Amino acid sequence: MLVAGRTALVLVDVQKGFLEREASGERRNNAGAVANMVRLLEAFRARGMTVIHIRHASTNPGSVLRPERPGFASMDHTREIGDEPVLIKSVNSGFIGTDLEERLRSAGIATVILVGATTNHCVETTARMAGNLGYDTRLVEDACYTFDRIGHGGRRESAEDIHAMTLSNLDGEFATIETTDSLLAAFENSAAA
Repeated sequence: MLVAGRTALVLVDVQKGFLEREASGERRNNAGAVANMVRLLEAFRARGMTVIHIRHASTNPGSVLRPERPGFASMDHTREIGDEPVLIKSVNSGFIGTDLEERLRSAGIATVILVGATTNHCVETTARMAGNLGYDTRLVEDACYTFDRIGHGGRRESAEDIHAMTLSNLDGEFATIETTDSLLAAFENSAAA
């Protein structure tokens, strides 16, 4: 069961730079991930629940996520509205260099729902820390994604395999793996209770 006043949606690095990577030919998984992020965002907003946006400000000179570049901006459909906070980080975890933990604790948040990009970098690192800090951490597998990459030893790794392994590494120890539909059903069950 999800308790409205004790659950927060945290959007990790949902930034235009990842659209630039796709446009340049990089292949990713979960084609519907952003649409699912929007579904969850709308559900949280409709219930007046806590929404927190995290944005990555890269210190790498060549990164599309540098603060002065267009890729730093939020994707249009997931842009913050009203007083939804935007926390800026320059490392993988949303908890490092931000006041995320303080905001969650002061709001009485017990359950953290994580979505965003990329699954095996900032989403995973934020999930691990949230789990270690004692939050009921839920990672939404169809509302996050990653890209193909060349892995250790020069082996080509598919986005699907990387995503699946990340979920396996987190599941049960650091987070509960959810789907958008399972969370939306949990909202309905909580409302009926």
